[in-house]
Amino acid sequence: MANREVDVRVSVIPMLHGEAVVLRLLDRGATLLGLEHLGMDADNRRIFERILDLPHGIMLVTGPTGSGKTTTLYAGLSRINDVQRKIITIEDPIEYHLHGINQIQVSSKTGLSFTRGLRSILRHDPDVILIGEIRDRETAEIAVQASLTGHLVFSTLHTNDAPGAITRLVDMGIEPYLVASSLEMVLAQRLVRLICPDCKAAYPVSDTAELRAQLGDSEPLPETLYRGTGCRRCLQTGYLGRRGIFEMMPVNEHIRAMILGRASASDIRHQANGLGMKSLRQDGLRLVRAGKTTLEEILRATKDERWAGNGNGHAPDHAPGESEQSPDPDGA
Repeated sequence: MANREVDVRVSVIPMLHGEAVVLRLLDRGATLLGLEHLGMDADNRRIFERILDLPHGIMLVTGPTGSGKTTTLYAGLSRINDVQRKIITIEDPIEYHLHGINQIQVSSKTGLSFTRGLRSILRHDPDVILIGEIRDRETAEIAVQASLTGHLVFSTLHTNDAPGAITRLVDMGIEPYLVASSLEMVLAQRLVRLICPDCKAAYPVSDTAELRAQLGDSEPLPETLYRGTGCRRCLQTGYLGRRGIFEMMPVNEHIRAMILGRASASDIRHQANGLGMKSLRQDGLRLVRAGKTTLEEILRATKDERWAGNGNGHAPDHAPGESEQSPDPDGA
């Protein structure tokens, strides 16, 4: 199409009155984004780059399908791709072709699964491994063993937030001491739509009383907000383009101790918040304050962490926004 190669992933399922078809377009000619174009703030980018420089460990990126996880991981690989490092990926499918990186396509026809491919990869003496997705216990075990034997491992996991990735690994059957020893960082992300620059218009924050009530009083907003009124360029949607919002949780000694104690995702979140982690919603409001997206878009894409449960559908016993234990004034 237009002298570019575009892959189309097709899914067809039978419905009551015919067939339903979904087409997902993978533009092979799309420019691979660098770290500076992902939209991270300075603090998150600094943490991300520090993790990329580690000699071994696991970095997980979590989020739903289509949230930009692969793009983020590839931006990280591009940052460390040099002649000194041997990088091997195993993916399903290969979404970007990277020069200087060995890429393997999973194939059910030939029996080349993630687990079988990973076992072979480890015999090729890589420095960095990218696993397209951790789907089962066996893949998770190999990833953990690879990290503990001196490899830097990148992968994705389908969880709603960063703390949930830890409990997911434990639920898969990975021993907490192995998770604590190997995991270096979990990054949750979403994509939010940006306001169309051609029809961008200001309005007072007082017009959003109902939306402000969902945020609570702890999140300051400027007196003037922006939204797109709709034009031909944005097809009357008011939005044009997308950008990532991120929840970055480095695994430090405090988090490792909680993993060893089999703490719940909710408890890990409260501890991480006390150590400075910004939630997806807090990072999204950064874009609202910068006039790049709308309050409605952030509320649509994120959940209210004040009422995040303990994994059993119930709200925490403590008050919204408060940890069960106050953070140590020295940062503990």
